[in-house]
Amino acid sequence: MNYKFDYLVFIGRFQPFHLAHMKTIQIALEHSQNIILALGSAQNERNIKNPFLATEREHMILSNFSKEDQNRIKFVHVIDVYNDEKWQKLVKSLVADVINDSDKVGLIGHFKDDSSYYLKFFPEWEMVELESLEGAMSATPMREAYYRGEILREAFPEGSIKFLEHFQETEIYQKLQQKFKDQDKSNIVL
Repeated sequence: MNYKFDYLVFIGRFQPFHLAHMKTIQIALEHSQNIILALGSAQNERNIKNPFLATEREHMILSNFSKEDQNRIKFVHVIDVYNDEKWQKLVKSLVADVINDSDKVGLIGHFKDDSSYYLKFFPEWEMVELESLEGAMSATPMREAYYRGEILREAFPEGSIKFLEHFQETEIYQKLQQKFKDQDKSNIVL
């Protein structure tokens, strides 16, 4: 099959990996021989916003794809750098470690809101801009429901559901859930 790209880069936190993420990867695999998932917030500290380690997210993501597609999905771990220029250089450096100099690299994404401004940081990579995907939603309400003990099954592929169910049985989940409840209580205005 002839692909337009050797690699498409998809940047995200994937906390957790949901159906809109999966659809984006499926589209990327139609246009590119391989995809590089740049997993943001890849430091080892867990918090309510970033409950899953990068290696856990890799497992969750790959569990939703065939072995053939898994072999086409590469990962780089991007730690939080609170300086746009340094962050941009870090992402480019991590991607450069995966690709060959002759590879055609593109970027896939969707300008959903102001938080998507980073997509403009890579003008040397041709942009595959997606329209809003049907059923796309923010991961924030998914995490909030998760901490309330719910898994919004209609929002996740099967591999993610299994991962989330298993993670709910861990002590780590219990601690994060308690932090969420404590934070939720402190936000109540009487």
